[in-house]
Amino acid sequence: MLVAPLLFSCRKGKPSTKTYRFTETMQVDGLSRKYVLNLPPNYYEQSGFSLVIAMHGGGGSAAQFESTSLLTQKANSAGFIVVYPEGTGVINTWNAGTCCGPAVTNNINDVKFISMLIDKLIASYKINPKKVYATGHSNGGMMSYRLACELSTKIAAIAPNGSTMVVTQPCNPARAVPVLHMHSKLDQHVVYTGGYGNGVSGVYCPPLDSVFNVWSLKNNCTTTKQTIFSNSNYTLTRWLNCTNNVTIDYYLTNDGGHGWPGGLPGGPNSDIPSTSINANDLLWSFFQQYQLP
Repeated sequence: MLVAPLLFSCRKGKPSTKTYRFTETMQVDGLSRKYVLNLPPNYYEQSGFSLVIAMHGGGGSAAQFESTSLLTQKANSAGFIVVYPEGTGVINTWNAGTCCGPAVTNNINDVKFISMLIDKLIASYKINPKKVYATGHSNGGMMSYRLACELSTKIAAIAPNGSTMVVTQPCNPARAVPVLHMHSKLDQHVVYTGGYGNGVSGVYCPPLDSVFNVWSLKNNCTTTKQTIFSNSNYTLTRWLNCTNNVTIDYYLTNDGGHGWPGGLPGGPNSDIPSTSINANDLLWSFFQQYQLP
Protein backbone atom coordinates (compact mmCIF):
# COMPACT_ATOMS: atom_id res chain seq x y z
CA MET A 1 0.00 0.00 0.00
CA LEU A 2 1.31 3.47 -0.82
CA VAL A 3 2.15 5.83 1.98
CA ALA A 4 2.56 9.31 0.56
CA PRO A 5 4.95 11.87 2.04
CA LEU A 6 3.75 14.47 4.50
CA LEU A 7 4.52 18.01 3.40
CA PHE A 8 1.83 20.68 4.17
CA SER A 9 -2.07 20.79 4.31
CA CYS A 10 -4.52 19.78 1.64
CA ARG A 11 -7.41 21.45 3.38
CA LYS A 12 -8.83 24.56 1.78
CA GLY A 13 -7.61 27.64 3.62
CA LYS A 14 -5.38 25.75 6.07
CA PRO A 15 -1.71 26.41 5.21
CA SER A 16 -0.31 24.09 7.89
CA THR A 17 1.19 20.70 7.11
CA LYS A 18 0.58 19.28 3.66
CA THR A 19 -0.85 15.75 3.72
CA TYR A 20 -1.72 13.45 0.86
CA ARG A 21 -3.51 10.67 2.73
CA PHE A 22 -6.25 10.52 5.31
CA THR A 23 -8.04 7.81 7.23
CA GLU A 24 -11.10 9.51 8.64
CA THR A 25 -14.60 8.89 9.98
CA MET A 26 -17.91 10.70 9.78
CA GLN A 27 -21.16 10.22 11.64
CA VAL A 28 -24.15 8.96 9.65
CA ASP A 29 -27.37 7.90 11.40
CA GLY A 30 -25.50 7.38 14.66
CA LEU A 31 -22.82 5.20 13.06
CA SER A 32 -19.15 6.06 12.68
CA ARG A 33 -18.38 5.55 8.99
CA LYS A 34 -14.76 5.13 7.91
CA TYR A 35 -13.04 6.09 4.67
CA VAL A 36 -9.51 6.31 3.29
CA LEU A 37 -8.71 9.26 1.01
CA ASN A 38 -5.72 9.62 -1.32
CA LEU A 39 -4.68 12.83 -3.06
CA PRO A 40 -2.41 12.67 -6.13
CA PRO A 41 1.11 14.16 -6.09
CA ASN A 42 0.02 17.19 -8.16
CA TYR A 43 -2.85 18.11 -5.81
CA TYR A 44 -1.32 21.36 -4.55
CA GLU A 45 -0.31 22.65 -7.95
CA GLN A 46 -3.67 22.18 -9.71
CA SER A 47 -7.42 22.24 -9.10
CA GLY A 48 -10.68 20.81 -10.42
CA PHE A 49 -9.80 17.18 -9.67
CA SER A 50 -11.96 14.18 -10.48
CA LEU A 51 -13.09 12.03 -7.55
CA VAL A 52 -13.39 8.26 -7.86
CA ILE A 53 -15.34 6.46 -5.13
CA ALA A 54 -14.01 2.89 -4.87
CA MET A 55 -16.07 0.37 -2.87
CA HIS A 56 -14.74 -2.94 -1.60
CA GLY A 57 -16.52 -6.28 -1.92
CA GLY A 58 -18.41 -8.02 0.86
CA GLY A 59 -16.03 -8.99 3.65
CA GLY A 60 -13.39 -6.57 2.40
CA SER A 61 -12.30 -3.22 3.75
CA ALA A 62 -11.10 0.16 2.56
CA ALA A 63 -7.46 -0.76 3.19
CA GLN A 64 -7.82 -4.19 1.57
CA PHE A 65 -9.43 -2.85 -1.60
CA GLU A 66 -6.85 -0.10 -1.93
CA SER A 67 -4.07 -2.66 -1.59
CA THR A 68 -5.43 -5.31 -3.97
CA SER A 69 -7.02 -3.09 -6.62
CA LEU A 70 -3.82 -1.04 -7.09
CA LEU A 71 -6.13 1.89 -7.82
CA THR A 72 -4.13 4.36 -5.73
CA GLN A 73 -1.14 3.83 -8.00
CA LYS A 74 -3.34 4.64 -11.00
CA ALA A 75 -4.79 7.70 -9.24
CA ASN A 76 -1.32 9.01 -8.44
CA SER A 77 -0.02 8.56 -11.97
CA ALA A 78 -3.17 9.87 -13.70
CA GLY A 79 -3.82 12.70 -11.24
CA PHE A 80 -7.24 12.05 -9.71
CA ILE A 81 -8.49 11.78 -6.13
CA VAL A 82 -9.67 8.39 -4.91
CA VAL A 83 -11.67 7.62 -1.77
CA TYR A 84 -12.23 4.15 -0.33
CA PRO A 85 -15.33 4.17 1.89
CA GLU A 86 -15.97 1.20 4.17
CA GLY A 87 -19.13 -0.83 4.69
CA THR A 88 -20.57 -1.85 8.04
CA GLY A 89 -20.71 -4.93 10.22
CA VAL A 90 -18.26 -7.45 11.62
CA ILE A 91 -17.91 -8.56 8.00
CA ASN A 92 -18.10 -5.28 6.08
CA THR A 93 -20.94 -5.18 3.55
CA TRP A 94 -22.99 -2.66 1.58
CA ASN A 95 -26.77 -2.39 1.41
CA ALA A 96 -27.12 -2.58 -2.36
CA GLY A 97 -30.71 -3.86 -2.22
CA THR A 98 -31.08 -7.59 -1.65
CA CYS A 99 -27.35 -7.92 -0.98
CA CYS A 100 -25.44 -8.13 1.22
CA GLY A 101 -25.40 -9.48 4.77
CA PRO A 102 -25.67 -7.28 7.86
CA ALA A 103 -25.98 -4.05 5.88
CA VAL A 104 -29.25 -5.34 4.40
CA THR A 105 -30.45 -6.99 7.62
CA ASN A 106 -29.87 -3.77 9.55
CA ASN A 107 -31.23 -1.59 6.72
CA ILE A 108 -28.10 0.56 6.65
CA ASN A 109 -28.57 3.69 4.54
CA ASP A 110 -25.38 3.46 2.50
CA VAL A 111 -26.78 5.78 -0.19
CA LYS A 112 -27.02 8.49 2.47
CA PHE A 113 -23.44 7.76 3.60
CA ILE A 114 -22.02 8.11 0.09
CA SER A 115 -24.11 11.21 -0.59
CA MET A 116 -22.86 12.87 2.59
CA LEU A 117 -19.30 11.76 1.85
CA ILE A 118 -19.44 13.38 -1.60
CA ASP A 119 -20.69 16.64 -0.08
CA LYS A 120 -17.99 16.59 2.59
CA LEU A 121 -15.16 15.91 0.17
CA ILE A 122 -16.31 18.53 -2.35
CA ALA A 123 -16.46 21.10 0.45
CA SER A 124 -13.00 20.19 1.76
CA TYR A 125 -10.93 19.44 -1.34
CA LYS A 126 -10.34 20.81 -4.82
CA ILE A 127 -12.84 18.50 -6.53
CA ASN A 128 -14.88 19.32 -9.62
CA PRO A 129 -18.45 18.41 -8.49
CA LYS A 130 -19.29 17.47 -12.07
CA LYS A 131 -16.58 14.82 -12.11
CA VAL A 132 -17.51 12.37 -9.36
CA TYR A 133 -17.54 8.67 -10.28
CA ALA A 134 -18.24 5.35 -8.56
CA THR A 135 -16.66 1.94 -8.96
CA GLY A 136 -16.57 -1.21 -6.90
CA HIS A 137 -16.03 -4.94 -6.83
CA SER A 138 -18.72 -7.55 -6.11
CA ASN A 139 -20.99 -6.12 -3.38
CA GLY A 140 -19.24 -2.78 -3.98
CA GLY A 141 -20.13 -3.01 -7.67
CA MET A 142 -23.74 -3.72 -6.71
CA MET A 143 -23.62 -0.57 -4.59
CA SER A 144 -22.38 1.36 -7.64
CA TYR A 145 -25.56 0.37 -9.48
CA ARG A 146 -27.73 1.49 -6.58
CA LEU A 147 -25.93 4.84 -6.51
CA ALA A 148 -26.53 5.24 -10.25
CA CYS A 149 -30.24 4.72 -9.63
CA GLU A 150 -30.52 7.04 -6.61
CA LEU A 151 -27.65 9.56 -6.86
CA SER A 152 -27.48 10.23 -10.59
CA THR A 153 -27.36 13.99 -9.94
CA LYS A 154 -24.11 13.56 -8.00
CA ILE A 155 -22.37 10.68 -9.80
CA ALA A 156 -21.39 11.15 -13.44
CA ALA A 157 -20.67 7.50 -14.36
CA ILE A 158 -20.14 4.08 -12.78
CA ALA A 159 -17.78 1.15 -13.38
CA PRO A 160 -18.89 -2.01 -11.51
CA ASN A 161 -16.85 -5.22 -11.59
CA GLY A 162 -17.83 -8.81 -10.78
CA SER A 163 -21.31 -7.75 -9.73
CA THR A 164 -24.91 -7.30 -10.78
CA MET A 165 -27.82 -4.99 -9.90
CA VAL A 166 -29.95 -6.05 -6.93
CA VAL A 167 -31.99 -2.93 -6.11
CA THR A 168 -35.35 -3.53 -4.46
CA GLN A 169 -36.98 -0.26 -5.51
CA PRO A 170 -37.63 0.81 -9.11
CA CYS A 171 -34.49 2.31 -10.64
CA ASN A 172 -35.36 5.86 -11.66
CA PRO A 173 -32.22 7.89 -12.37
CA ALA A 174 -32.76 11.60 -13.01
CA ARG A 175 -30.46 11.43 -16.04
CA ALA A 176 -28.80 8.94 -18.37
CA VAL A 177 -25.87 7.28 -16.57
CA PRO A 178 -22.84 5.86 -18.44
CA VAL A 179 -22.03 2.31 -17.34
CA LEU A 180 -18.80 0.35 -17.71
CA HIS A 181 -19.19 -3.23 -16.49
CA MET A 182 -16.35 -5.77 -16.18
CA HIS A 183 -16.87 -9.47 -15.52
CA SER A 184 -15.28 -12.88 -15.98
CA LYS A 185 -17.00 -15.90 -17.54
CA LEU A 186 -15.27 -17.96 -14.84
CA ASP A 187 -16.75 -15.97 -11.94
CA GLN A 188 -18.64 -18.49 -9.81
CA HIS A 189 -19.51 -16.04 -7.03
CA VAL A 190 -21.61 -13.66 -9.15
CA VAL A 191 -22.38 -15.68 -12.28
CA TYR A 192 -22.82 -13.51 -15.35
CA THR A 193 -25.72 -15.66 -16.61
CA GLY A 194 -27.55 -15.21 -13.30
CA GLY A 195 -28.35 -17.46 -10.37
CA TYR A 196 -27.27 -17.97 -6.79
CA GLY A 197 -23.53 -18.57 -7.24
CA ASN A 198 -21.32 -19.59 -4.33
CA GLY A 199 -20.31 -16.22 -2.97
CA VAL A 200 -23.55 -14.52 -1.90
CA SER A 201 -25.47 -17.20 -0.05
CA GLY A 202 -29.22 -17.07 -0.48
CA VAL A 203 -29.12 -14.05 -2.80
CA TYR A 204 -30.32 -14.37 -6.37
CA CYS A 205 -28.12 -12.45 -8.79
CA PRO A 206 -29.99 -11.28 -11.91
CA PRO A 207 -28.29 -12.11 -15.24
CA LEU A 208 -26.26 -9.29 -16.67
CA ASP A 209 -28.24 -9.26 -19.91
CA SER A 210 -31.30 -8.18 -17.93
CA VAL A 211 -29.30 -5.52 -16.08
CA PHE A 212 -28.05 -4.02 -19.34
CA ASN A 213 -31.55 -4.17 -20.82
CA VAL A 214 -32.75 -2.05 -17.90
CA TRP A 215 -29.99 0.51 -18.39
CA SER A 216 -30.39 0.63 -22.16
CA LEU A 217 -34.04 1.55 -21.55
CA LYS A 218 -33.21 4.05 -18.79
CA ASN A 219 -30.60 5.65 -21.05
CA ASN A 220 -32.90 5.57 -24.11
CA CYS A 221 -30.34 3.71 -26.23
CA THR A 222 -31.74 3.31 -29.73
CA THR A 223 -29.00 1.01 -31.03
CA THR A 224 -29.12 -2.62 -29.95
CA LYS A 225 -25.99 -4.06 -28.40
CA GLN A 226 -23.03 -4.40 -30.72
CA THR A 227 -19.90 -6.50 -30.41
CA ILE A 228 -17.10 -3.96 -30.69
CA PHE A 229 -14.20 -6.35 -30.16
CA SER A 230 -13.76 -10.04 -29.51
CA ASN A 231 -10.77 -12.37 -29.31
CA SER A 232 -9.66 -15.33 -27.21
CA ASN A 233 -9.14 -13.06 -24.18
CA TYR A 234 -12.27 -10.96 -23.91
CA THR A 235 -15.34 -9.52 -25.65
CA LEU A 236 -16.43 -5.88 -25.55
CA THR A 237 -20.14 -5.26 -26.10
CA ARG A 238 -21.48 -1.72 -26.37
CA TRP A 239 -24.88 0.00 -26.40
CA LEU A 240 -24.85 3.21 -28.47
CA ASN A 241 -27.04 6.17 -29.46
CA CYS A 242 -28.20 6.81 -25.92
CA THR A 243 -29.32 10.08 -24.34
CA ASN A 244 -26.52 12.68 -24.10
CA ASN A 245 -24.20 10.32 -26.00
CA VAL A 246 -23.65 8.06 -23.01
CA THR A 247 -22.69 4.44 -23.62
CA ILE A 248 -22.92 1.11 -21.84
CA ASP A 249 -19.67 -0.86 -22.16
CA TYR A 250 -19.49 -4.52 -21.13
CA TYR A 251 -16.15 -6.34 -20.93
CA LEU A 252 -16.48 -10.12 -20.50
CA THR A 253 -13.17 -11.92 -20.03
CA ASN A 254 -12.41 -15.58 -20.63
CA ASP A 255 -9.81 -15.72 -17.84
CA GLY A 256 -9.70 -14.78 -14.20
CA GLY A 257 -12.57 -15.25 -11.80
CA HIS A 258 -14.10 -13.21 -9.01
CA GLY A 259 -11.33 -10.63 -8.83
CA TRP A 260 -10.29 -7.12 -9.84
CA PRO A 261 -8.87 -7.30 -13.41
CA GLY A 262 -5.19 -6.37 -13.42
CA GLY A 263 -5.08 -6.31 -9.63
CA LEU A 264 -4.10 -8.75 -6.90
CA PRO A 265 -6.22 -11.52 -5.36
CA GLY A 266 -8.58 -10.10 -2.74
CA GLY A 267 -7.36 -12.55 -0.09
CA PRO A 268 -5.39 -15.77 0.44
CA ASN A 269 -8.22 -17.97 -0.88
CA SER A 270 -9.45 -15.59 -3.59
CA ASP A 271 -9.50 -16.09 -7.35
CA ILE A 272 -6.63 -14.95 -9.52
CA PRO A 273 -7.87 -11.82 -11.33
CA SER A 274 -8.08 -11.54 -15.10
CA THR A 275 -4.99 -10.31 -16.91
CA SER A 276 -6.82 -9.81 -20.22
CA ILE A 277 -7.96 -6.33 -19.21
CA ASN A 278 -6.89 -3.77 -16.63
CA ALA A 279 -9.83 -2.40 -14.66
CA ASN A 280 -8.02 0.76 -13.52
CA ASP A 281 -6.97 1.76 -17.03
CA LEU A 282 -10.42 1.04 -18.47
CA LEU A 283 -12.42 2.86 -15.81
CA TRP A 284 -10.25 5.98 -15.89
CA SER A 285 -10.41 6.17 -19.69
CA PHE A 286 -14.18 5.70 -19.51
CA PHE A 287 -14.76 8.24 -16.73
CA GLN A 288 -12.79 10.93 -18.53
CA GLN A 289 -15.41 10.94 -21.29
CA TYR A 290 -18.23 12.05 -18.98
CA GLN A 291 -19.22 14.71 -16.49
CA LEU A 292 -22.46 15.94 -15.00
CA PRO A 293 -24.35 18.62 -16.93
